[in-house]
Amino acid sequence: MTIKAAILGFGTVGQGVYQILQTKRDHLTKLAGAPIELCGILVENLSKERELPYSVFVTDQYEQILAQQPDVIFEAIVGEEPGFSYLTKAIDQHIHVITANKVMFANHGNHLLTQAGERVGIGYEATTAAGTPILGTITRLLQVNSITKVEAILNGTSNYILSSIQSEGRSFQDALEEAQKRGFAEADPTNDIKGYDAFYKLMILSQLIYRKQPSWETVLCEGIDQITADQFINAQQQGSKIRHIASIEVVNGKLNASVKPQVLPPSHGLYPVDGVDNAIHLIGDLVGPLTLRGAGAGQLPTASAMVEDFLYILQSYPVKQHI
Repeated sequence: MTIKAAILGFGTVGQGVYQILQTKRDHLTKLAGAPIELCGILVENLSKERELPYSVFVTDQYEQILAQQPDVIFEAIVGEEPGFSYLTKAIDQHIHVITANKVMFANHGNHLLTQAGERVGIGYEATTAAGTPILGTITRLLQVNSITKVEAILNGTSNYILSSIQSEGRSFQDALEEAQKRGFAEADPTNDIKGYDAFYKLMILSQLIYRKQPSWETVLCEGIDQITADQFINAQQQGSKIRHIASIEVVNGKLNASVKPQVLPPSHGLYPVDGVDNAIHLIGDLVGPLTLRGAGAGQLPTASAMVEDFLYILQSYPVKQHI
């Protein structure tokens, strides 16, 4: 008896999922109650060299993945399409899906969740803060609380740059180049430093917590590239730090959201969050202030969130086991 899994996309995150499925094979078998069989990997370019055994089925045709009849699909593709179409087809065939695709899920997550209903599992922890279990904490450990306000550091690149400027005295450009050199920032860092990445993640959080999103055009979205040297100096003189904060709260029944640099005093729950870490500071009507912090980027932290979702789905939904 086996449980069949497929991976869509074999970039950094897809490779991380593959690595965990291999290195944790015995442990996953115990937790899942059956061996996990990797039945296929979808790639964009078949001619690209990959360090995979010949026994692994690799294709550039999604229909060939579906023909393998996977029980679960890991989706690690960039952009709205073709990820959205792929997952829609998978759910139609009662295949559980796990995604790290934040742009796609911010736009279409509610549609996919509605389509799945109670018969198909959808895991999307990796869309928001990589290995930091923000979504799982909210959905499984804060079910009774009404969350009135959320403030979060949701982009590791921006946080690394701000940390470097304030702790090491680097210029913005030097800090960005160092982040790129260390693999924390893309060659084109626009989505990170302009706040777009954090915005998509905030919309996913909003949908989860409040079952709706504010109108996107009403959300103030400011990046970190316009912060002046004087602002950094003033914050330091006050004993404060500038952090890029994504926030959302309910005010008079209306959702107010923003993504922008803010000056945080030492008493704030997000003040000590440095480097590429992500964190969320929320206020529940029963639990009060709560801060959760952890790895917000990287191959294995992101893949870890996907595999944890995988196990949760296996433990929560019926899965056909193949002989």
